[in-house]
Amino acid sequence: MRVPGRPLAGLAALLLGLAVLLLAATSAAAQAKLDFPALTGRVVDQANLLSPQTEQALTEKLAALEASSSDQLVVVTLNSLQGQEIEDYGYQLGRAWGIGQKENDNGALLIVAPNERKVRVEVGYGLEPILTDAFSSLVIQNDILPSFRDGDFEGGIVKGVDALVEQMSLDPAEAQARAQAVAQDAPAGARRPRPSAAWSSSA
Repeated sequence: MRVPGRPLAGLAALLLGLAVLLLAATSAAAQAKLDFPALTGRVVDQANLLSPQTEQALTEKLAALEASSSDQLVVVTLNSLQGQEIEDYGYQLGRAWGIGQKENDNGALLIVAPNERKVRVEVGYGLEPILTDAFSSLVIQNDILPSFRDGDFEGGIVKGVDALVEQMSLDPAEAQARAQAVAQDAPAGARRPRPSAAWSSSA
């Protein structure tokens, strides 16, 4: 006995499957088009914002952090976000580079895109309890952007790294309590803080 509507149901399932495959292929193609800089060290200064001396000092500081805690923080400056939002670019860059230990996902990126005037702290799941959106936003607003607005990229990056390293170097329980206190201090009704921001010149 022929069941009415069964061929249509099969066709709908087939079309749905094809649509899912097409979406996945489109997403993979979009990611493949992104030209990520090579992970050459703990500081990847593609945009040439840092002096050799500052780059070396940051590299040593980040190496000491990893040696003492196993957590990894990498600084990257970019010539371009290649038409992507910094949130999307940062997520894909983190996956491509594989920052942090695979089993702990304890890596973070400080991303600076000076031509788009955007900055972000991209955090692996293992560090989210201590580098919360609220804490990362506070570092960006208080430590990084004031210098960036004055055109001092090097100073802003150094201050941002110092603030992040200080937090990541604390005992985990103390770091979590500190991050929670930052979130609790947010004004009632304020927008949810974001670990990324854009800026304009103060001039």
